[in-house]
Formats: sequence, C-alpha cells, structure tokens
Amino acid sequence: MVIDLTDKEFEQKVIKSDVPVLVDLWAPWCGPCRMIAPIVDKLSEKYSGKFKFFRLNVDENPQTAARYRVMSIPTLMFFKGGAAVDTVVGAVPEKVIAPKIDALL
Repeated sequence: MVIDLTDKEFEQKVIKSDVPVLVDLWAPWCGPCRMIAPIVDKLSEKYSGKFKFFRLNVDENPQTAARYRVMSIPTLMFFKGGAAVDTVVGAVPEKVIAPKIDALL
C-alpha cells in the first residue's frame, strides 16, 4: 500500500524508517505521474513488509522537493538508513524500478 506523505511527516516516516523506502514525488496535474502510479501501487503490494512506499504531492509539500532538488516529476527517490541512495526521474516501466528495490533489500 502506498501512503500519502507530508513534509511534516517526512523525517519520522522516511529518514527514521528501519526498512528501505520509496517516495513517489508527484502532482495531480502531471500526466506521467498518473501513468507511473499503478506501477508503484503494484510494487508496494509485491514488497509489502520489506519496503515502505509513500506518495508526496509536491504542490502541497514543496519543502521536501526543494530539499532534494527535485526539478521534474514524477521522481522516485529511494532511501535506506536515512539517506537518499537512488533516484529515478520520469515514467519508467516496472523493470527499471524493481531491480533498484531489490538492490536495497
């Protein structure tokens, strides 16, 4: 399950997470964001319990996007041990995202 995230929750839910995290940075008006959302949803089911999945609306939560210098969306950011360890920009297929998740497990 992909959980909606806010700037205020970011530190607690992502940085302090004891398992790796994928954050989908998106906006409602973004077509490619809507294309990648079902892929992220599917992966969240596949990796349930081993990986956390969050969705952050950059229009409503600009601080996190600015902090990580997100210039275009969708951006998928991967975190492990409190650090951003990988990033994917754009609507990419599952075969691009899944190996990055596997590498962090």
